[in-house]
Amino acid sequence: MSRQVSKNTGAELAVRRLLHAARLRYRVEYPVPGMARRRIDVAFPGVKVAVLIDGCFWHGCPQHATQPKANAEWWRNKLDRNMARDRETTEHLIAEGWTVLRFWEHEAPEEVAVRVAAAVEGRRAERAGGRRK
Repeated sequence: MSRQVSKNTGAELAVRRLLHAARLRYRVEYPVPGMARRRIDVAFPGVKVAVLIDGCFWHGCPQHATQPKANAEWWRNKLDRNMARDRETTEHLIAEGWTVLRFWEHEAPEEVAVRVAAAVEGRRAERAGGRRK
């Protein structure tokens, strides 16, 4: 497990390159407010948009997740805890007013970037509309 990449994965880098090319500026590995030892892969703190790109194995992708046969019970518990932590983090961020976008590592980076850009622009429009009143 120590050799597994936990940040700056290929999927994250591809999405970040596209967001940067679209002139969107973001924070990387941004701390989840109010939750120790939790990070947002790509964050837009000004408009409270959190982007999390989950690995298929580690986060239980319904299409691609596999179950190791060796030490199966330990792995099942480990992966279940990961998924529970994901749900807890998402619920916490939503309660704090964040828009949470979760993607699987196998999703096309171009489609992810389009959805992220739309969410960021939507939140910016909401903020601008709120100021005019």
